[in-house]
Amino acid sequence: MTLLVVLDYASVFIFALTGALVASRAQLDVVGFAFIACLTAVGGGTIRDLLLDRNPVFWLADPTVVGVAVGASVLVFFTAHLFESRYRVLIWLDAVALSVAVSAGVAVAQSLNQSGVVVVIMGMITGCLGGLLRDVVCNEVPLVLKQGELYVSAAFGGAFAAVVTAQLAVPPLAISLACMTTTIVLRAGSVAFGWSIPVYRPRPPKL
Repeated sequence: MTLLVVLDYASVFIFALTGALVASRAQLDVVGFAFIACLTAVGGGTIRDLLLDRNPVFWLADPTVVGVAVGASVLVFFTAHLFESRYRVLIWLDAVALSVAVSAGVAVAQSLNQSGVVVVIMGMITGCLGGLLRDVVCNEVPLVLKQGELYVSAAFGGAFAAVVTAQLAVPPLAISLACMTTTIVLRAGSVAFGWSIPVYRPRPPKL
């Protein structure tokens, strides 16, 4: 099993768990759980593959990943009630999923010999769009848009770290580890310690 396949499976499974947790907050049935889990799990990767003209899209080439997402949704359907705070679990699982998905997007773009700019963008798309679709469909405030938190910025940082690391002629695993570590550190720091970057503040117009 190649590193690309491992990253795709890991990303699908963890993001599916987050999708199912959001479905539990919306009190959906088991089919709704599966739908939201699959949407979250493959959404970012689907957009990535379509933009890169990667044919077929990864989950069409290997439908097993859909089964992994459905399995994750069933698992959460029967265990979500055990968590004292499902939202807290969601936040941290999503941080892990983001780091893995960004790395998966980066690895796919690099395997297709894309430029550094495209690699960074594909990493961000893979990491951010699935969760955005999940939150919008379930009428949640999107984590990707929460004011003052590092989310897209964490994805950018991880993807950029991968591009820089790739210039050192190191193995693909080292590139992925650099990407995941940077992403999870930035996202976790934002969640746990309030790390942020300046946000836009409106000012009254000058007369």
